[in-house]
Amino acid sequence: MDEETRGFDPETPNVARLYDYYLGGKDHFPADREAAERILAVAPELRAAARANRAFLGRAVRHLAEAGIRQFLDIGTGLPTQENVHQVAAKVAPGSQVVYVDLDPVVMVHARALLADQGGTAVIQGDLRKPDEILNNPEVTRAIDFTRPVGVLLVAVMHFIAESERPQEIIATLRDAMAPGSYLVVSHGTSDSRAAAADKGTEVYRNASAALTLRSRKRIMELFDGFDLVDPGLVWLPEWHPESADTIDFIDGPESSLILCGVGRKA
Repeated sequence: MDEETRGFDPETPNVARLYDYYLGGKDHFPADREAAERILAVAPELRAAARANRAFLGRAVRHLAEAGIRQFLDIGTGLPTQENVHQVAAKVAPGSQVVYVDLDPVVMVHARALLADQGGTAVIQGDLRKPDEILNNPEVTRAIDFTRPVGVLLVAVMHFIAESERPQEIIATLRDAMAPGSYLVVSHGTSDSRAAAADKGTEVYRNASAALTLRSRKRIMELFDGFDLVDPGLVWLPEWHPESADTIDFIDGPESSLILCGVGRKA
């Protein structure tokens, strides 16, 4: 059994497969569906939040590509779905380089199958908790020139990093490797959202492949230390450069998206 399949466990809810379930995908197992439905029972808006998060990723990548970014490092990429980073970037800037990074063996199998014939992309197994190993991975350094601006994407992944794992230091390591003019894209579940949904989500994810650590707006803002936030700043998912094509109706307002997001530029 190789390294990428050794960690496969269909009996333990898996964060990538849970997200796939919320998005209406098909790559999940009974344990994932059961866990997801327990959360959806108290937070039905999570399905819309997952779609809004995916839409934010697309808007952010387009924004970066239009700003001149031609290389992207997507860490914690999750299971491939429609409008992946390389597809979005290519519409604005054909020839962009994209490296996908994930720790999950299920993600690796799917991503490599999807991207087998895609030029300008690479997929590596890496742990966000060990950013130096990601930055020094030969496939990363072959695809990305860190002396030029790069877009680093941490979309719906930092809330799986516990405070004891020093999230601030992780991002600082990435920031120090990024050239001036680079961008950091973050979306993050927040404890400022509805208490019942937050509590239930934290409880369910405690028994999943990665525990959930929700943070306050203030704490998430601190993760952007060393970056200048692009307008409109740190906002709810539907509020970041909204586009009519991906408008998602949250009956109780933007805060029902449960996730804050922002894009920072390194001066």
